[in-house]
This record gives sequence, structure tokens and C-alpha cells, in this order.
Amino acid sequence: MKRIIGLLLILGVIILAMLLINSIKEPIMFNNVKSNREITVIKRLKDVRTAQEIYRDITGQFAPSFDTLETVLKNGRVPVYKAVQDPNNPDDPEAIIYDTSYYRAIDTIRALGLNLDSLRLVPYGKGKEFEVFADTIEYQKTKVPVVEVTTYYKVFMGKYADPRFAKTNSSFDPDAPLKFGDRTKPSTSGNWE
Repeated sequence: MKRIIGLLLILGVIILAMLLINSIKEPIMFNNVKSNREITVIKRLKDVRTAQEIYRDITGQFAPSFDTLETVLKNGRVPVYKAVQDPNNPDDPEAIIYDTSYYRAIDTIRALGLNLDSLRLVPYGKGKEFEVFADTIEYQKTKVPVVEVTTYYKVFMGKYADPRFAKTNSSFDPDAPLKFGDRTKPSTSGNWE
């Protein structure tokens, strides 16, 4: 009988030790996963922002969808402006003319190392795409293009998207967005900056 009670006590101690180790290990794992995934998603959002800025250079607007963005970046031409002194007026240093040349946008995209095929996909999102909003609004009595590209923590956090992890990290909210741009004003800043 004493042996059985002793074995049960040892088993109970082992179980409590394992629960204690897991209660310490889980928050550490959560914070590591959150940090790594955030970094990866932010990098992809920066790539999307770069692609949207190139699209705006070509069209004067932001792309309302990834299909439109991809088509224009594969087929469009990026203007490059160069200011040179006016050859007809060499005595006037203020006389400047602008020379415009065009380069294929896809060459710029390749030089930047952007992959247009995966640009729309949220890393760790199991095939989910970023949400894109692009429009023209009136801002300070001027029509301006705006863009907002968004995903949510619950899309890319996998099993760690559970709200119970807010106890581990008070700044964590699975419904919080990770985005750049703004629907109401001309900005391409990310909410991580």
C-alpha cells in the first residue's frame, strides 16, 4: 500500500512538473512565433507597398486589386525624369528642361527581387490574400489617390491566434490589423512604423 501511495505521489509530482514547464514554455513559444511571423508579414507588406508605389508612378493611381497590379507591372512602363540644362539657352543656369525616358516595370520589379505571383498571399495565411482598398478621395480640397492593404493577426498566427494569448502578451489582439496606408488620407505608412 505504501508503495502504491509513493508511486502515485511520484506520478503526481511528475505531472505537476510537466504542467509547470509547459506553462513557462508556451508563452515563450508564442512570443517567438509572433515575432517571427510579424517580421515576415511586414516584409511582404513592404513589398506590396513598393509594388503599389511603382503602379502609382505608371498610372497616377493605386491598384484596386492584385490582378490589376500584376497586369500593369508585367506590361507597363515606368517613367524616369531627368532634369538637364536647356541646350538652347546655355547662358542661363536656371533654364532647365526635363527629359523623360521609360523602362519596363517588370525589369524594375525583378531588380527589386519582388515576386508578383506570391505578393498577394499572406505569409502563414494558408492561401489567404491581403485585403486591398484603393480609391481617389478629396483631401484638403484636392483629389488624391489612397490605398490601404490589410491583414489580421488571426489570419497568420495559426494556433496562436487564440485570444487567451493576450494574457501572455498584453499588446496581442488576434482581431488587430497589420496594414499600410489609410482610406481617409494620403499615406502609405505602416501601422508597425
